[in-house]
Amino acid sequence: MPVIDITDLSDPRLADFTRANDVALKKARGTGHGLYIAESALVLERGLRAGHRPRSVLALGGTVHEAVALVGDDVPVFSGPGELLAELTGYALHRGLIASVHRPPLPAPEQLLAAASRVVILENVVAPTNVGAIFRSVAGIGADAVLITPRCSDPFYRRAIRVSMGTVLQVPWTRVGDWASTRELLTASGFHLAALALTDDAVSLREFAPPERLALVLGTEGDGLTPDAIAAADTVVQIPMRHGIDSLNVAAAAAVAMWAVGE
Repeated sequence: MPVIDITDLSDPRLADFTRANDVALKKARGTGHGLYIAESALVLERGLRAGHRPRSVLALGGTVHEAVALVGDDVPVFSGPGELLAELTGYALHRGLIASVHRPPLPAPEQLLAAASRVVILENVVAPTNVGAIFRSVAGIGADAVLITPRCSDPFYRRAIRVSMGTVLQVPWTRVGDWASTRELLTASGFHLAALALTDDAVSLREFAPPERLALVLGTEGDGLTPDAIAAADTVVQIPMRHGIDSLNVAAAAAVAMWAVGE
């Protein structure tokens, strides 16, 4: 398929890039599971390595050949001057290209847990920035999968992907239901649930001896974990702090806790 020069911003084939928000992309018609936007060749390449299927690419002149090399001849690559593409997308393409990519179906939680020994569970973490930062720590420090609750921000939202440097496309993740079913699932799979919270009976991570299979549970910004999440845990743990500070941002706390319980 030849590279398509953009001359008309109203071309319906460009609809994925015309300032479409994350919710609209997730509900895009004719896509099965929706779309996400990959910003930069690095992020697109990570999506491709994970088996994700691009629908189209928008590239500045200098990155057109790179885009074609990544996606092949079956995916349309649109190109045009930077000013025109900025008018189309609403921002300058500093990273050279963006791609519209089909969201893959989410795996069953049982599938992820079968081969995992370290799992991170995010309860109601609403900021895409924090979700992305946590995924980057999961990829870099080490956990096998992420489970997220229904009210947690979507890891495929553009800002989460950007902050994670595309690692949300590499780290296996899926959604879970209420705490009763999630607790039952994890227990049946042999996992010990350690909830990161400030309670009177919390164990310092310096003293906590992590079992072979561990699920680390982190809560929403500000309020932390819900009572249901804490009640579902086998152990409540906390990061030992100094100077009268009692907690960290959830993304920072996730990184510290994963390091502390690392294998």
